[in-house]
Amino acid sequence: MTSSVKPTLLLVDDAPENLTVLAGVLGEAYQVKVATSGAKALRICEGNPLPDLILLDVMMPVMDGLEVCRQLKSDTRTRDIPVIFVTAMSDAQDEAHGLQVGAVDYITKPISPAVVLQRVRLHLELRGARQALERLGRHYQSYISVEVASSIRRGEVSTGIISRKRPLTVMFSDIVGFTEQTERMHPGAMTELLNGYFEAMAAIVARHQGTLDKFIGDACMVFFGDPTTRGEEQDAVACVQMALEMQAALAALQGPWVAMSGGTPLRVRIGIASGPCTVGNFGSKQQLTYTAIGTTVNLASRLEGKALPGSVLVSEETYRLVHRHFYCEPMGPTTVKGLDHPLNTFIVTGSRPQVSVAVRQP
Repeated sequence: MTSSVKPTLLLVDDAPENLTVLAGVLGEAYQVKVATSGAKALRICEGNPLPDLILLDVMMPVMDGLEVCRQLKSDTRTRDIPVIFVTAMSDAQDEAHGLQVGAVDYITKPISPAVVLQRVRLHLELRGARQALERLGRHYQSYISVEVASSIRRGEVSTGIISRKRPLTVMFSDIVGFTEQTERMHPGAMTELLNGYFEAMAAIVARHQGTLDKFIGDACMVFFGDPTTRGEEQDAVACVQMALEMQAALAALQGPWVAMSGGTPLRVRIGIASGPCTVGNFGSKQQLTYTAIGTTVNLASRLEGKALPGSVLVSEETYRLVHRHFYCEPMGPTTVKGLDHPLNTFIVTGSRPQVSVAVRQP
C-alpha cells in the first residue's frame, strides 16, 4: 500500500482469545477493529470509514461467518471488501463453500503469523490494484462511447486494427449559425453553453443505446447497428426517435443560450441515412478510433447540411425502415454533393401514436 494511512482490518470471532492473537499479529502494521459476533460486524460495516479487509471466523453462534459474508456481498457498500475466512474447518468442501459465498481466501487455525501477514498484504494489494484499474477505466471511458466501452469489457469489440461491413443508421447534427454566434461570445461562455448542449445530447444517445462516434466542433455523429444491433428496422427507429427527442430537448436549453448568444435562439439540423458501412478500429497501434465510414456516413452528413433548422431529414432507405413508426413528409428529389442523381428525402414530423419504442432507462 502506498498510502501513509494504515489500512483498517475488521477481525470477527466469537472467541476473545482468538481476536487477541490476530490483533497481536496484525496490530503493528494495520489499524484493527474487532467484533465478537456476526451482528456486531455488520453494524460496524454500516458506518464509515469501511474496513479495507475483513478476517472472519466461520463457526459462530446465532449468525455464522458464511451468512455474514453473504450479507456483506449483497450490499453495494460492502461487496468489494475482501473477506478472508479464518477457521478450524479444513475440509476441501468447507473451503469451496466459503469461496462460493464470496470469500477471497481461507486460513486455517491454528494460524501461522507469517501466513496471516502475507495473505492480508496480498489481498490488500490486489484490492488496491483493482481500484486503480477502475479509476483508470472511468477516466478513459470519458473519451469513448458508453456502448463501445461496454462491448470492450464484454470482449465483443477488439482493440486491434479490424473492421467489418455492417448495415447502420447514421445521424449527424449541428447547430445552425454556431460559428457566427461564437464570434460574439466570451470563450468561457461558449464552452459552458456547448458543454451543456453536448451533455444533454449525450444523455439522450445513451438512453437509446446509440454509439456516440464523435463531437466535431458543434456537430455530433451517432450511429446504430454496431457494436450491438436490434435489427435494421429497430436500429433505424431508435435513431429517429433519438433525433426527435434531441430536438424536443432544446427547449430547456433556450433560455441560457439566447441570453449568452446575444438573442439568437438555439436551432439544430439533423440528417439521418441508413445503409451498409465499414465499421471498426481505424488508425495505428499507438492510437485507434472506433468509427464508421462509407457512402451512408457521407450521405447522413450531407442530409444534415440540407435539413431545415429544427428538422430531422432522413434518406429514402431510412424512410423505408421507419415509416410505419413515424409521420414523414416527402421533400421531393434532393441534390446531394458527391452523388450524380437526386435523392428522395423525407422530413420526420413526429411519432405515430400507436407505436412505442422501448428505451433503456439511464
